[in-house]
Amino acid sequence: MKKVFFCSLFLLLIQFCGAQSKLSWQGYFSFNEIKDISESTTSVFAASENALFSKNTATNILKTTTTVDGLSGQTISAVYYSESFKKTIIGYDNGLMILINDVDGSILKIVDIINKQLPANTKKINHFLEDNGVVYVSCDFGIVQFNLKTSQFGDTYFIGDNGAEISVKQTTVFNGFIFAATSSGIRKADKTNPNLVDYNQWGVVNGGSWSSVETLDTELIAINDSGYIHKFNSNIFVGFLQLPQAALDTRAKNHNLFVTTANMVYVYNNQMVLNRQITNTQVLDNTLNFSCASAVGNQIFIGTKEKGLFVSALSNATTFENSTPSGPIRNNIFSIDAGSSTLWAVYGDYDVSYNPYPLDSYGISRFNASGWLNVPYSDVYDAKSITRISINPNNEKYVYASSFFSGLLKIENDVPTLLYNEENSGLESITTEGPNYIDVRINATAFDKAGSLWVTNSRVKNGLKVLKTNGQWSSYAMTSILGDAEAENYSSIAVDRNNVKWIGTYRNGVVGFNENGNVFKKMTFGADAGNLPIEDVRTLAIDTKNQLWIGTTKGLRVLANVSSFQSESQLKANPIIITEDDLAQELLYEQFVTSIAVDGSNNKWIGTADSGVFMVSPNGQETKYHFTINNSPLPSNYINDVKINPKTGEVFIATNKGLVSFGGIATEANDDLSNVYVYPNPVRPTYTGTVKVAGLIDKANVKITDIEGNLVYETTSSGGTIEWDTTAFGKYKVASGVYMVFISAEDGGETKVKKVMIIR
Repeated sequence: MKKVFFCSLFLLLIQFCGAQSKLSWQGYFSFNEIKDISESTTSVFAASENALFSKNTATNILKTTTTVDGLSGQTISAVYYSESFKKTIIGYDNGLMILINDVDGSILKIVDIINKQLPANTKKINHFLEDNGVVYVSCDFGIVQFNLKTSQFGDTYFIGDNGAEISVKQTTVFNGFIFAATSSGIRKADKTNPNLVDYNQWGVVNGGSWSSVETLDTELIAINDSGYIHKFNSNIFVGFLQLPQAALDTRAKNHNLFVTTANMVYVYNNQMVLNRQITNTQVLDNTLNFSCASAVGNQIFIGTKEKGLFVSALSNATTFENSTPSGPIRNNIFSIDAGSSTLWAVYGDYDVSYNPYPLDSYGISRFNASGWLNVPYSDVYDAKSITRISINPNNEKYVYASSFFSGLLKIENDVPTLLYNEENSGLESITTEGPNYIDVRINATAFDKAGSLWVTNSRVKNGLKVLKTNGQWSSYAMTSILGDAEAENYSSIAVDRNNVKWIGTYRNGVVGFNENGNVFKKMTFGADAGNLPIEDVRTLAIDTKNQLWIGTTKGLRVLANVSSFQSESQLKANPIIITEDDLAQELLYEQFVTSIAVDGSNNKWIGTADSGVFMVSPNGQETKYHFTINNSPLPSNYINDVKINPKTGEVFIATNKGLVSFGGIATEANDDLSNVYVYPNPVRPTYTGTVKVAGLIDKANVKITDIEGNLVYETTSSGGTIEWDTTAFGKYKVASGVYMVFISAEDGGETKVKKVMIIR
């Protein structure tokens, strides 16, 4: 199900961050997978999968930069900080370069390499070398010059045999020559030669495939792909030391050479005498994989592939501290759930045909006002491939995580307390692999009004389960409605106001179930069988009008009259027909719909597999927002899940490359006006956003007047929150003073008065 998407960008100074700031985007990225590091005299700069952070070694201040600030969601492959120009260069797998200017904070996206007429898989940026204001960019096709002063590219060097493309891993300057470690030998050329675009000017020093070449004071060191370290003897590189593993990173800093392998960092002095040898067990444990290492002053920083950045004294100190910003365990978040005060995330997954193998062994993550809590795999009772998580809406301290192999995990007060499986509950192992094979595939879950938890149990006859509030389990057979229940997988479950359970399936469309009489009904492919565009249903949502929204791998359908479950023998869903360019067409025609969430104003947030996320009006006739990697901080167009905080309206969007949120205001309506509040209050001169009146009932009338009673704003709520832009009916900003907020129910039976202070 995982795809890679490339965006067509233009060379421009990024302005979208400022333009989008009114839309209140937030980023919730993982910084655990360190791709590369760079350094200045006082700071270390670390590039994770698609974000950047820096740490000042004197103040210990951490600063992060993500897609919300203007970075790309693509995978970072190299980073370099120029202390002379106060600029950071970020290189990507697809050839994109981003230049961050510390002086003015500007971000420049540079697409010259992307636009080169070369195979896409040869554009990866491997290394940056600065020399007299020129950066030599090592790529999988050759070398490109980049001028730091003008932010312009210079010559491109294709230095392979007969001018062929060749993967350049690293360059260095030594005694007036440029040396390049490539996949086909170490090559060198006179730096002052004005004709370096001629491949004949690049001589082969040594054959073979090389991972690095680096200048260490008066020595020139190179390492080949097998981990054999060589010294240059003025004519050729001579091997003298075999590492037990291949070198992943080699760099000289502060008269030391740092050589990083998967589980070891070697620190050599400028005479190539080994000063320090650091193993992964000294840093954490033997499961840790290193990616790179460098030094700032007397501190050594080690990047890892799973746990971020570690720091220790460069001397033989044995204590390592983690210097990574807090965040989720990883960026590929498969599923989330949002409560009024918490967000939960899980990482297990399955492919498009519901195959969970290879099984994932990740923990789970929780985010709230105090930050991120990551529960490790060792604490989740060995539950593998956790694919869904559900917060109990009646008591948010109880959370349930679905494992698509191990059962159902109960979490209480952030601590896993019980794993329901085939031995201690009504859950069952799949029945098609023999009696001794244990594989309990739990996926979709949903709470009903009574607080019972409904659970789908894939590939068994009794595919629908319920955990009652008294702790008892019940099971319901799907054999009466499904032709082969033991082959079926379930994607989603939703409970409507009539307590009918709606279940999305892989091969049988949507199944509706009413436990009063054990009645099953089905909608599937075909005009006479339910009118779905395909049997493969991936997501379901009940909106505030009790309509069922159905997302399939081939488009969207809506069952407008859910109550017809009782009266109609064959339920029928319909597409939403919109008019675009004077043509009638189907909303999200043949789109792979991955997630649907309904906000407090009954707008629908619809995630797709390759087109980002859409926000459409309650009836679907108007697309209010369409966010993609090109016009928003979304790090990917592949949306795994969308959930909305019912209290704040914040829309959380989980992609396969990171989690972001959009600061929506459409909150769920309250039952009364007892919890109405206004924020921010007071409104200070530096504040540029809107004033929110929250805690409203639906269709409440809201009037805002100045202290003398002059009306400046009036609206009717749709959901639990309204916004006021602090203008008098959009004409001009109101003056400083106290403003009265009068709120009344639609029938006038309940009223509330609040005050807000405006300070200009």
